[in-house]
Amino acid sequence: MTKLPAAPEPLSAPVFDSHCHLDIMVGNRQASSGDPVAQAAQASEASVRSILEDSRAVGVTRLVTIGYDLRSSRWNAEVAAEQEGVYAGVAIHPNEAHEATAEVLAEIESLARRPEVRAVGETGLDYFRDWASKEDQHASFRAHIEIAKRTGKALVIHDRDAHDDVLRVLAEEGAPDKVVFHSFSGDAEMAKKCVEAGYFMSFSGPVTYKNAAYLREAAQTAPQELMLVETDAPYLPPVPHRGKPNAPYLIPLTLRCLAEVKGVHPDQLCEAISANGVMVFGEW
Repeated sequence: MTKLPAAPEPLSAPVFDSHCHLDIMVGNRQASSGDPVAQAAQASEASVRSILEDSRAVGVTRLVTIGYDLRSSRWNAEVAAEQEGVYAGVAIHPNEAHEATAEVLAEIESLARRPEVRAVGETGLDYFRDWASKEDQHASFRAHIEIAKRTGKALVIHDRDAHDDVLRVLAEEGAPDKVVFHSFSGDAEMAKKCVEAGYFMSFSGPVTYKNAAYLREAAQTAPQELMLVETDAPYLPPVPHRGKPNAPYLIPLTLRCLAEVKGVHPDQLCEAISANGVMVFGEW
């Protein structure tokens, strides 16, 4: 059994994890051979219950578990319906955009209308990997934007090496009322564009990395009322746990880094982010 990172000092105010992948963490979706961190997370033999208990022990009281294909979206919706404090996002990931047929998208929309599903995502564009063509990615992204608008749910965006095109597509389609850039990866200039458009920026473990000064500059630019915090667990663990499995209970490490960057007390940032969560995902 793999040993997970030690729990950080608990937060003194509650906050939530806006983006994680419970199905991968507990082994419902087997990690590929190229995902050593995810494989290590699964080897820990964590359960949904243990993940929630560990999270609550450090002040992370709620989480949003995010879908990336039809199977994971179904699973996340079911778990969210069963577990208090768990909510779901449903979508076809841009890397799987070739699977976004009319029939699949119709079921994603049906799932998105469930009360425990609070987001359409993660969708967007990924120019780092070529697992799906740009044509398929753009078509899928545009379809998800429309689903988010029809269902009134937040749009959670995966944006990797595609900032300009993501912003352009949102402008062309007309963005939903609530847009979240998951694991925000832009610089301060990109953050300014998101602020102008009223898009939320969700910061994850990389903001703690020594070589990610541009992310801390973006966090300085982002107003507290447009900030969220996430793990993307089991991926993107914060310092000092790079290379190890991530989990929602490690949120305090990223939150404290963001508070230091913003020059505010962690409790103040927790309060702001918790209020933002209600604005984005609805009343808990």
